[in-house]
Amino acid sequence: MKATIKDIARETNLSVATVSRILNNKTGYFSEKSAKKVLQVAKELGYQKNSAAVELVTKKSQVIAVMISSTQTNFANHIIEGIQKVALAKGLNVIILYAGEDDPELQKKALDTVIERSVMGILVIAIELESGNLGVLKRSGIPYLLLSTSHTDDADTQFITTDNFKMGYDATNYLIDHGHKRIAIVGSDHSDTGRLRIGGYEQAMVENGFIPDDDWIQYGHYTYTDGAKAVTKLRSKVTAILGSSDMVAVGALNQAKDNGINVPADLSIMSIDGTELTRFVRPRITAAAQPFETIGEKGVEQLLEKADGKQVESLQLGFEIVEGESVAVNEKESE
Repeated sequence: MKATIKDIARETNLSVATVSRILNNKTGYFSEKSAKKVLQVAKELGYQKNSAAVELVTKKSQVIAVMISSTQTNFANHIIEGIQKVALAKGLNVIILYAGEDDPELQKKALDTVIERSVMGILVIAIELESGNLGVLKRSGIPYLLLSTSHTDDADTQFITTDNFKMGYDATNYLIDHGHKRIAIVGSDHSDTGRLRIGGYEQAMVENGFIPDDDWIQYGHYTYTDGAKAVTKLRSKVTAILGSSDMVAVGALNQAKDNGINVPADLSIMSIDGTELTRFVRPRITAAAQPFETIGEKGVEQLLEKADGKQVESLQLGFEIVEGESVAVNEKESE
């Protein structure tokens, strides 16, 4: 006889309503401890919620779900290309869902859509999941992995990203090596990714004896507008800008041109990402280039391992500084 919700409620000494909410990934008045207990008992009793759960257990599903932010970026396509490359080779299908822009409600709707389907795993690209939504994802029992973002305060959540602290640190040192002392970092948010990049920037500055002014750190959402606004606000306060994305750097480059500021003679601009966008503009933008396609490829490979019940570790990949034409030696300050 198949196990029922009532059976699980009896074994856990919880109400049927509470067990139902946990098994259906609903938020409510229950602790994480209760959720883990219910999931463990459900597994022991062989409880199967629906056909999607059956397919997950028997590994019949050949579908990977990819959740992506609606924020306009130019790097996600490269990650998806890596995902598709490995998925195709493995005979898997990929579905893509948009989860809004820092919107917990839209994140939850996207998660509900995925969880209700028969998928073998979920890849979450560049989304800082709200804690409640991360809990929903965990309780679903579906293998998942974060790509191009991290969750360093949660040991149970694995991720694959580039070493964001080192990118901020090395890029800042690159500008310092070119004679710059007044350097701004622009466009980072308050997520793990943003905090790490700013942390690397701050350490490089302090190690070289430079204390950043408060307005040299311009927060944002990695957008073109962030870069344009920063140039207008900072004007002659800095000699170099490190954009936290290629979009930020291009926004700064175009705004500098509109303001009659010569790049790189009057203002050096560097970016983090290093996609083809840096080569489409003039001057070509010097960048800390990330291996986005590799992130996608490794994401599928590790997700398959998790689906097979294997343990995987979070990965921080390397990067390279690709020189363009947007950074010049600051002769005056390097003297």
